[in-house]
Amino acid sequence: MLLKTVEYCLGPQEDTPQNYYWDRKNQEQFIYLRTKTYCMTETLEVENTSWSLLKKILFRFFFIYFILYTSPWSWLEAIPGVDYLLGFYNRAFEWLTIKANANFFRVFNIKDVKQVFNGSGDTSYAWAANYLMLVLAAVGMFIWSLVDMKRKSYRQLNYLLCLFLRYTLALTAFIYGVDKILALQMPFPMLSQLATPLGDFLPMRFSWLFIGYSSPYEIFSGVMEVLVALLLFYRRTATLGALIATAVFLNVMMLNLCYDIPVKLYSINLVLMCLYLLANEFDRIACFFVLNKPAATCSVYHYPLIKKWMRITRIVLKLAVVFFMGKSLYDTMKFAREVNATKQHRDFKKGMYDVTRYVVNKDTIPALIADTLRWRDVIFENNEMGSINTKDTMFRTRYGRSYFNFEVDSLQPIINFKRSSQDTMARLSMRYQVTDSNTIWLWGKQKNDSLFVELKRSNRHFQLGEKQFHWLSEANR
Repeated sequence: MLLKTVEYCLGPQEDTPQNYYWDRKNQEQFIYLRTKTYCMTETLEVENTSWSLLKKILFRFFFIYFILYTSPWSWLEAIPGVDYLLGFYNRAFEWLTIKANANFFRVFNIKDVKQVFNGSGDTSYAWAANYLMLVLAAVGMFIWSLVDMKRKSYRQLNYLLCLFLRYTLALTAFIYGVDKILALQMPFPMLSQLATPLGDFLPMRFSWLFIGYSSPYEIFSGVMEVLVALLLFYRRTATLGALIATAVFLNVMMLNLCYDIPVKLYSINLVLMCLYLLANEFDRIACFFVLNKPAATCSVYHYPLIKKWMRITRIVLKLAVVFFMGKSLYDTMKFAREVNATKQHRDFKKGMYDVTRYVVNKDTIPALIADTLRWRDVIFENNEMGSINTKDTMFRTRYGRSYFNFEVDSLQPIINFKRSSQDTMARLSMRYQVTDSNTIWLWGKQKNDSLFVELKRSNRHFQLGEKQFHWLSEANR
């Protein structure tokens, strides 16, 4: 920071905003604070407009990298015709990623990568694409440095980049936060999961169940993320928002890294964005938290908008962010109502059922440990889902159990088992009869074999399903 003596004049009220004054000598505009005098001379503390070489080089690199990573142009896909043009960019970037990885990167010793959409953010293609963005950012930084060597600073571009990162982090934190507040991202463990041996779970699912078990903890995590979004949304609280965002997303990143959750790349980049915002205020933060010195006022998120269209654009952008937040909140609450409105079927009530008889082609199959295809127990959930304790690949096998979706015919007593809710054809159709409140008979054809299954409601009790809490514990539980 430098001390500078300036003469400023507000001018007519309708032409110049109240919170700015004009340095006529240097043709610069600075923030004007609480004065009714129109013209005066004052010694002020202003930002040094000359950046160091290292700061300019780092800015050029991160500016290109963050723009490539976030792809803000993809937000325009809703505009007719834009999605067609973006298709060329996406195909070109995909081709370049595949070629660059095959000839240079070889991420994790994988030569041939392809883009897949399966919920994982850590695919070999995602890593190769991230490598390519880093290389393009480095090349772009070098070219930019050569053609713009005499530039003293990038204060305006840096203001726009910080503004973009603030809104990106705010939207991300808000979307995930609302999901957690409504306990949707990590739901309470299903009966099928409670019936699965702990050792059969993968680390990611184990962490999901750990967080989902305690709704208050999940809600607390969501409240902190929504708080981050609200703080980042306003310039006066953006510094505090960046500090809390760093703590929140750093915790998320460590969970992803330590529990092998396949969102590692994304969470690392979110933390990188937070650190970039904090790096812009390193001196202020160090003075306040470390050096015990007076901290200067924030100038990163304040830029004089001297043109009317600039001020209008800022308002429009804020309204757009508010709209996306509101839409996200509405969609999430609508989904929550749908989830909470699910009811159990009158014949297949939620619960665990032991398979007391399992007959194939009129031969009763005993419950032998070595027989992994025989059904041992069946669990029906509320949302027309369920699982079977079997290794039969006719259903989708996860963590030692086979999961299914089911539909019950409205005209006749037939239950259709599907591999997933998206399937249109049933993998197995069986007639059924509810003989008493605890017994269900199922019979039908499985491939070329006749199958009869008797289900008896189990009295199996899961202590973890009780949601226990004790202020007082006389012993280590």
